[in-house]
Amino acid sequence: MIRGLVRAVLLVVVVVALAAFLIGYRWANDEVVVSEPVVGTTGNGINVDSAREVGAKVGERVAIGASQAQQIADNAAITARIKSKMALDDIVEAADINVDTSNTVVTLTGSVASAAERQRALQLARETQGVSSVVDRLDVR
Repeated sequence: MIRGLVRAVLLVVVVVALAAFLIGYRWANDEVVVSEPVVGTTGNGINVDSAREVGAKVGERVAIGASQAQQIADNAAITARIKSKMALDDIVEAADINVDTSNTVVTLTGSVASAAERQRALQLARETQGVSSVVDRLDVR
């Protein structure tokens, strides 16, 4: 019996709270707030030509940065492709060869066990998509 009474009181409290929230929310939205026009922080008008010039400079710098980021990503992708090929190859010991890529030019440095391993490493690098030339700085032990 007490449980039923507690549930009933709790239900009434929830319903009253919900009704008060909805009524208050509706009454609060009846008023229209009018704001004053926006003015620059100094109180003067905004120089549109100056803003356009600054925007153009910022846009140019962003474009240059995006181009550089793309170039770095392309170089990293080429390096990763070559290292993956070397790691999967039975002749080449990939851990002993350093691969650096700059503007599609790949430089192989390090030491290899034989002339055959050197030729295979150079071949894998030359056959990789995106490589324009390969600089050989490999030493045969």
